[in-house]
Formats: sequence, structure tokens, C-alpha cells
Amino acid sequence: MARKIVITSGKGGVGKTTVAAQLAAQLAKKGCRVILCDGDLGLNNIDVAAGVENLVTYDLVDVIEGRCRAKQALVKHPKIPTLYVLASSHSAPERYVSSQAMKVVLETLAPQFDFIIIDCPAGIDDGFHRAVAAADEAIVVTTPRISALRDADKALTVLKSYQLNGLSVVVNMLRGDLLLSGECLSPKDVQELLKTPILGVLPETNSICEGDLTLSHVAFRILANNLLTGKRRLYDVTKKYSGFFGNIRRVLKQRL
Repeated sequence: MARKIVITSGKGGVGKTTVAAQLAAQLAKKGCRVILCDGDLGLNNIDVAAGVENLVTYDLVDVIEGRCRAKQALVKHPKIPTLYVLASSHSAPERYVSSQAMKVVLETLAPQFDFIIIDCPAGIDDGFHRAVAAADEAIVVTTPRISALRDADKALTVLKSYQLNGLSVVVNMLRGDLLLSGECLSPKDVQELLKTPILGVLPETNSICEGDLTLSHVAFRILANNLLTGKRRLYDVTKKYSGFFGNIRRVLKQRL
């Protein structure tokens, strides 16, 4: 039976959709059978993030309205055999989708998969509750900025009212140079502020190409392994800024 995990955030712009897509891809590369589900019926762009937008025939609304079976709406990733994408509402973006309808679709698919990763709309509006109601666990994505943390805390407060099996935080866009100089909050600081365990740390990087899940950063592999094993190993964002050449790199980075 699949673990249904919603990836959410208190605000937009923190990289939530990229985290959802890359995490799903890494789990699939480890041999897990994974569905990457678009729970954001407004923006509905998880198929773009996964690079399969031209392969979508049916979507979540088609399943709910009986035009196809749930498995027919799944798009198999062409390069990652055990990764499937469930688009949200391209066929009928104006349709209302209830929490119960979405939950039924995912529960129908769950016995045949190991993970269902649900990309959730940012914020805590109706779309947030629809996506969370279909999940058993939640991961909140934030950056170390105070504004993002404040919104993440609001999302966590709401999530704690649900009876979820697991709740954790991923700190995204963490700059190692700023961490070394004490100019940004550390993962430990974030954990203490949000009173929620940190599942993973992801660096600020341009090496993650949206739409190409075959290329990934080691930090995502560590994140996926933590999710699988229950460990809490954190990627060291300061490593590239340590030592003689690292100090030079840090100076150059801060001057840009």
C-alpha cells in the first residue's frame, strides 16, 4: 500500500513543485513504484516539472467524471520506468473537485504503488485542504528566510490538526556561504523555530533542470533515502565553501 505524502508550503516561490518532482524521481530510481500527483488544480503544472506535458491524454478530472479508469490517466515517465504522473485538470480547469473525490482516486491506485507524492497548492486555502485530505503524511518546504518560515509555521499549525502519520520539513535554497558567515538561519535554527523535524536540506543551485528528472543533485538522493529509511542525514551545503579554494569561492559568491 502506497505512502501518500503531500508536499506543501506556506507560500509560493520556495521550490515546492521542483522538490515534489525530484523527490518522486529519486524514489523511483531506487526501485520504488511512484505516482507524482498534481494536487494543484489551479496551476496544474506538475507534468511540466516532470517533462511529460506532451504525453498527457487523461487527467484527474477525467477519472472523477468517468471518462477513463484511474490507471489510464497515469503517464509513465519515458526515462524512469517506475515513475508515473497524474495530471490534474487540463481537460476541464473550471471543474470543482472535492476532497473526497480526489481521495477516492488515490486510494484506488494506492495498493499497486509504494509512494504517491502529491504536489499541493501553496497557502492554506481550499486547494490545500483538498490535497492534504488525500494524504497520510506531509512535508512542508520552506527557505531559511523569515517570511517563508512564518508562512511555513502557519501551514504546520493547520497540518497538525489533521491526524497524519508523519510531518516534517525540507529546507530549500540554503546557501552555504551565508550559513558559514552567520548571515542565515541554520537547519537546527529552523527546526527549533518550527518545532518540527527536518527531513532534508537542499542547496541553492542552478544545476537542477526543471523538466529533466534524469539529472539530479546528491541532496535529493539523501532526501529520498531519509524518507525511505527514517534517517535524518542532512546534505552539507557548506562543504564547497570550506578550505582555501572554498574561501575564494565564498568571497566571489558574495561579490556577485
